[in-house]
Amino acid sequence: MDLLVKDDANASQISDKIKDILFQKSAQEIETIRPNVAASVFDDPTTETDEVVNELEVESEEDEEEETQTEDQD
Repeated sequence: MDLLVKDDANASQISDKIKDILFQKSAQEIETIRPNVAASVFDDPTTETDEVVNELEVESEEDEEEETQTEDQD
């Protein structure tokens, strides 16, 4: 705000200062959020993999049951 009030500051200086402040605030937010994101992406991948494997097993069992029922009807 001080730069906007001063007569000797030009538009590019004001713009650069605003950008610097926004980049600093963004960097602080990123540093705050980074541990949570990293933990959710990289921690305990076996749990997610096990869930996917279990889902695939259930789907394949359901497909086999449907095929069996279709064969029995023919």
